[in-house]
Amino acid sequence: MNQVAIQNDPKPSGGFLKKVEVLGNKLPNPAVLFLYLIAILAIISAVLAYMGVSSVHPATHKVIKIQSLLSVEGLDWIMSNMIKNYINFPPLGMIMVLTLGIGLAEKVGLMDCAIKSSIHSIPKSCMTAAIVFISLMSHIASDAAIVVVPPIAAMLFYSLGRHPFAGFAASLAAIYSGFTANILIVTTDVLLSGITTQAAQIVDPKAVVTPIDNWYFMSFSVFYLTAITTIITEKFVEPRLGKYTGRIETISLEAPTQEQKKALKATGFAALAFIGVLLLLVVPEGAVLRNPQTGGVLGSPLMRGIVPLLFMFLLTLGLTFGIKSGSIKNADDVIKKMGEAMKGLAGFMVMAFAIAQFIAAFTWTNIATLLATSGAEFLKSIDMVGLPAFICFMLFAQFLGLFTASGSAVWALLSPVFVPMFMLLGYHPAFIQMAFRAGDGSLNTVGIVNPFLPLFLEGMGKYEKNVGIGTYLSLMMPYAIAFLIMWYLLFSFWFFMGWPSGPGVTQRLW
Repeated sequence: MNQVAIQNDPKPSGGFLKKVEVLGNKLPNPAVLFLYLIAILAIISAVLAYMGVSSVHPATHKVIKIQSLLSVEGLDWIMSNMIKNYINFPPLGMIMVLTLGIGLAEKVGLMDCAIKSSIHSIPKSCMTAAIVFISLMSHIASDAAIVVVPPIAAMLFYSLGRHPFAGFAASLAAIYSGFTANILIVTTDVLLSGITTQAAQIVDPKAVVTPIDNWYFMSFSVFYLTAITTIITEKFVEPRLGKYTGRIETISLEAPTQEQKKALKATGFAALAFIGVLLLLVVPEGAVLRNPQTGGVLGSPLMRGIVPLLFMFLLTLGLTFGIKSGSIKNADDVIKKMGEAMKGLAGFMVMAFAIAQFIAAFTWTNIATLLATSGAEFLKSIDMVGLPAFICFMLFAQFLGLFTASGSAVWALLSPVFVPMFMLLGYHPAFIQMAFRAGDGSLNTVGIVNPFLPLFLEGMGKYEKNVGIGTYLSLMMPYAIAFLIMWYLLFSFWFFMGWPSGPGVTQRLW
C-alpha cells in the first residue's frame, strides 16, 4: 500500500502576497462586504442622478440616465425585486443542480475511485499539466466547468499529498483567466461571433463572423496557457503554499479494488452510452436537440440545456457506480446522499443573496453601462491606430470586466463602437473580436463583481478553516498578473507576425 503522510510545515510568510492575504482577510465576510457595497452604490447613484449624468447607448442610441437607489423608484425597485434578484441569480440554480449530481458521484465513492485510477495512470510529473489542459478544454460546459472541475483538481492534489489549494487555483485560473481558449468550438464562440456579426454589419451589411474565425488563435492558446499555468503552479504558487497543514492524516493511494474496478468499468460504459444517445439527439439532420427553426446548433435546446444535460450525465455515472459497487441499495440511499451534499451549500447560499442584490442593483442604476459607453467614446476620440489602439481597447475591456460578471455582456456593449471603428481602419471584424478575447478574462479571478466568489470560498473552506477573501486573492493574484501579461504578449506577437485568427480570416480587410 502506498501512503502519503501530510506533515505540519508552516507556510512561508512575508512578501506582497502575504500582505494581500492579511489585509484581505481583515475584510468582513463577503455577505457583509457586499451589503456595505450596496450602501456605497446607493450613495454614488444618488449623487450621479442628482448631477444628471447620462450617456448614449452605442447600439440603441437611447439616452442612458443614472437611476438612484435612494429615490422613490429605487426603493420600489428594491422591495419589488429582492426575491427575484436572488432566485434569478445565474450561478445559484446552476450550482445547486450540479451539486446534486457531483454530490451523488462523490458520496457513492466514484470521485475517490476515479482519482485513485488517475493517480496510477497519469505520471506524477505530468499531473499539473494534465489538470490545466483538461480545465481549459472543459469550457465546452461553459460556466458549469467552474463548478465541477476545480474541486476535483483540489481533491486530486490532496490525494497526492500536494496542497489542494494549488490544484484548485491551477484549474480555476485555466478555466476563468483562460476563458474562451479551446481547441473545440464551444458556446462562447457561437455567442461572440453572433454579436460581432451584428456590429460588423453596421459598416458592411454582408459581413459575417463565424464561430471558427478565431480557431487558430484560441487553439494555440490552449497549449500556450497550459505551459504557463503549469510553470506558475509548480515554480511559484505551490512552493509558496508549502506543505498542506489543514488536516493531519494519512491518505491512502492504493489502486482500486477489483470490485471498484468493475464498478468503474460499468460507469465508463454508461458514460459512453449517454454520449452515444446525446450524439443521436444532436448529429442527424432534424434531430430533436437542434434548433427547430434553423436546423443548426445556435439557439438550440442543446445550447440552452448544457447544465441539465451535465446534471443527467453526472446522475447517470453516480447511479451506475453506486448500484454496481453496492453503495446504493434503494432510492432512499440516493436522496440521502444528495441531501448530504446539499448541506455544504448553506454558506454559499447566504453569501449569494448579498452578491445577487449588489449585481442586480449595479445593473439597474446604469452605472456599468455608463462606464462602458463613456470609456468607449473616449478611446474612439483619441484617434490612436495600430497595436497601441488595440492594447488600449483590450485594457479598457479588461477594466470593464472587473465590474461586469458577463464577458458577452461587455462585448455586446463595446462591439457596436469598436468593431466599426477598427473595420474603418482596415481590420477584419474577427480579428477585432480576437483582440477582445485576448483582453477579456485575465483578471476574472480577482474581479470586483464575481458571482462565483461564494463558491470559491466554500470550496477552499473544505480544506482550511477561516478562509477569507484575502486568502483567495493572494492565491489567485499570481495567475491574474501572469495571464494579463502573457495574453497581451501573445496577441502582440500574433499581430506583428500577421497570422490569421482562423481559417481563411486575414487580419486586415485590405
